[in-house]
Amino acid sequence: MPCRSFLLEMGAHMVPGVHDLIGRTIGHQTSWMIQFVLTTVVLAWPGRAFYTKGFPALFKGAPDMNSLVAVGTSAAYLYSLVALFAPALLPEGSRAVYFEAAAVIVVLILLGRWMEARAKGRTGAAIQKLLGLQARTARVLVDGEPQDMAIERIRTGDILVVRPGERIAVDGEVTEGSAHVDESMITGEPVPVAKTTGDPVTGGTVNGTGAFQFRATRVGADTTLAQIIRMVEEAQGAKLPIQGMVDRITLWFVPAVMAFAALTVLVWLVVGPSPALSHALVAGVSVLIIACPCAMGLATPTSIMVGTGRAAEMGVLFRKGDALQQLTGVSVVAVDKTGTVTEGRPELTDMVLAEGFDRAEVLALVAAVEAQSEHPIADAIVRAARVENAARHDVESFESITGHGVRAQVAGRDVLVGADRLMTREGLEIGALAEAEKRLAEQGRTALFAAIDGRVAAVIAVADPVKPSSAAAIRALHDLGLKVAMITGDKRETADAIARETGIDHVIAGVLPDGKVAALDDLRKGGRHVAFVGDGINDAPALAHADVGIAIGTGTDVAIESADVVLMSGDLRGVVNAYRVSTRTMRNIRQNLFWAFGYNVALIPVAAGVLYPVSGLLLSPVPAAGAMALSSVFVLTNALRLRRVSPAMDETGTVRPAAGLSPAPAE
Repeated sequence: MPCRSFLLEMGAHMVPGVHDLIGRTIGHQTSWMIQFVLTTVVLAWPGRAFYTKGFPALFKGAPDMNSLVAVGTSAAYLYSLVALFAPALLPEGSRAVYFEAAAVIVVLILLGRWMEARAKGRTGAAIQKLLGLQARTARVLVDGEPQDMAIERIRTGDILVVRPGERIAVDGEVTEGSAHVDESMITGEPVPVAKTTGDPVTGGTVNGTGAFQFRATRVGADTTLAQIIRMVEEAQGAKLPIQGMVDRITLWFVPAVMAFAALTVLVWLVVGPSPALSHALVAGVSVLIIACPCAMGLATPTSIMVGTGRAAEMGVLFRKGDALQQLTGVSVVAVDKTGTVTEGRPELTDMVLAEGFDRAEVLALVAAVEAQSEHPIADAIVRAARVENAARHDVESFESITGHGVRAQVAGRDVLVGADRLMTREGLEIGALAEAEKRLAEQGRTALFAAIDGRVAAVIAVADPVKPSSAAAIRALHDLGLKVAMITGDKRETADAIARETGIDHVIAGVLPDGKVAALDDLRKGGRHVAFVGDGINDAPALAHADVGIAIGTGTDVAIESADVVLMSGDLRGVVNAYRVSTRTMRNIRQNLFWAFGYNVALIPVAAGVLYPVSGLLLSPVPAAGAMALSSVFVLTNALRLRRVSPAMDETGTVRPAAGLSPAPAE
């Protein structure tokens, strides 16, 4: 309908002979009447929302974008009504109709909003993709027999059977069997993860070639996948601080535009050429339409939706939307040690043997003794023996020597395991192994001695190893201009050793949870903004206190709930990815706002007619509406470029160049 109205009126002016053809056939009065009917239908039906929202906002003293459209199209429509039904009220040279302007303006703006909605649908693809990961049914053991069951009926404690290639239904813990599970859709890491008895599995991930059973530990809305979907939805609906500035500008911008449009009409009526009223109406309506700040309203939310959606695909979840902006202002990244920089559990790192002893034999005897202990260091030695397929021995007469170590009879051998003071207590000579023990201690390792049948056999070092990606991630943070500090409750020697290994700039060691909060305040001195990365319950106060709290997704629920950002990958590479997404998104928002404001500032004077005296150019409402819609399309298209942002680091720790967008500015 608006097309027919447009063709009738604009075709008469633009195509030679059409004006005369209309006059000879249906007549100009009939043409105007047809335009009136078609335009009335358009304004009253698809365009009614502009008036039901715009005029109430105007009357309340808080005009918005709808108010500009409502006033502009109403002016064009009412003027045309007078020209059609009461032409005597207008000067002879001003009798013209602008029905087509009102109709096409409404249609163009509605088209732009349809494109916006379609773009938002595309930006919600991350959530749709996550929803698609949810299994619909699962095989549950009922009285020992597997039965297919809807996922809604699964309860905590149920035993589920997973066959090769199947999607895991809910979160749980493996009870039987082993497999390699593809967790890339959750963590962003492409390498399948080995799973065996006792290991956790996550709903939505895909089993590989093995088969296993697991006990459901989280179902329904409590699963990791359900929480991820909820976090992404909340982040995409968030308002950033920069949006508040846009809202404040829009609040005064709309009344200013309406006042400028009124001034434009007045100036044209006073000094404009004949027909002054017609020129005044065209200029005033054009100002109102071209100033419609639709692009301003789109600039921030569309970028947030695309940016947070892309981040989720990379394993970075912004739980709180404002963290997206705050992260760009961070100058110091503070990290916890255990479980963040390091693996989070001790491992056997070194075994230096005395002359005449065999590694396999010593490891088997020591592991047999340590299997009787629940200490994490003992567990590390037992796990190492299991990995190396060491022989298993029975233990007799196990004795714990408080503050020193342990003693036991293993396969007829007398075995001692403990600190150097235990060896001294027993009168054993450490000899050449003393130097090895000193060297290992300087590297931050916990060193123990093992003695067999009255002779010192080995010095054994246990440490919480640094994650393979930590050093590369810290280098990447340095390349971004960020300083890295480590805050840990561990002793100074261990912390310093890890700092040297990974390139950390500043170490704060031996602090309790409340001490971590105080340490963050010290790092803030000089007006610096600090992000804190942690994973444990003891990190929760610091995560909540930091300017941006970043939780390792493999950590505790308490830590995750206290954080602004969650890294599903479980290591520091996610911090680099989060920073890249944050800087690219904020740059994208600034580009959008620059375009939106620059467009309005540049074209409002043109619409008002400042070029008319020198070039005869007077922008009519229809091309003004088209230009306004084009501005919104540009903003949407620019926001969608964020879908091309690539992870900052790959699984090998190599820093990738940014894809699709120019490099981040130096901070």
